[in-house]
Amino acid sequence: MKNKPIYVEIPIKAPVDKVWEMSQDPHLHEQWDLRFTSITYFPKTSDDDPQSFRYETKFWFLKVAGWGESVGTHHKEDGSRTSSLHFGTDQKISPICQGRGYWRYVPTENGTTFLTQYGYDVRFGGFGRLIDTVFRPLMGWATALSFDVLKQWIEKGEPPRSQFMRYFSSTMMAILFFFVWVYQGLVPKVIAGHPKEVSMLSALSSLDGMAAVKGVQIIGVLEILFGAVWLLYRKKRHLHALQMFVFPILMILAVSSNPYISYHPFNPVTFNASLWVLSIIGFILAKDLPTASSCIRKRKVDSK
Repeated sequence: MKNKPIYVEIPIKAPVDKVWEMSQDPHLHEQWDLRFTSITYFPKTSDDDPQSFRYETKFWFLKVAGWGESVGTHHKEDGSRTSSLHFGTDQKISPICQGRGYWRYVPTENGTTFLTQYGYDVRFGGFGRLIDTVFRPLMGWATALSFDVLKQWIEKGEPPRSQFMRYFSSTMMAILFFFVWVYQGLVPKVIAGHPKEVSMLSALSSLDGMAAVKGVQIIGVLEILFGAVWLLYRKKRHLHALQMFVFPILMILAVSSNPYISYHPFNPVTFNASLWVLSIIGFILAKDLPTASSCIRKRKVDSK
């Protein structure tokens, strides 16, 4: 069965010439496209020849190099442009054997609609197709995220490096808070029913005995659910803002239930203060984060 091609489309408030320059200049292209670490153009013998190039993609200790040829055309009637692409690699480490695609630049009243569609053949037969069930969605996500980085670079002037640093820093914070909330809810409360947790709840409420134990378990479940929200909810800035209020309150409640707990190592004062500061930093970093969800991922029926 033939795999569905990857399609990504995004509106950019800039003229076609500007978007063309930012995407066709190899030095600029490699800065915003997450799929490539470097792009090197080879000299052409004439203007009519295809533009040959070499690309490299590095991921930790892995490096994949490949080849490509692109041909640009200008449609004078509607002012749009198209860049057709043929690419591939001989390196066995890459699931991609070779592929073809295009970029289109369509002028609109508010700027340019920038879109791409491409597909590729995989190597290793059935095993390669199995790998591609994960790799292809990842490639689509990387393309869409990169398109939004380009959009923000053109419209707001923030360099791609800064955008990617904010994006991945924010992602790591989301994973950290997911772990913190799930662990704190699951281990000391739901699984262990730790006496310290029970005594704190008893001191802050009228609950006692088994009622306090059940109360701690309920709180633990709520913390686990809130941890899951960190993975599912897209607007992370809202969650950071909520935690900026929650962590000081949790610290005050913990110390109020037992002032001597603030003398313990790894106590609620330092723990909640650290998470509070991280929430403030996360709130700042999460403003106008690039996101793959800004792009249209399904080709319109009437698109050419």
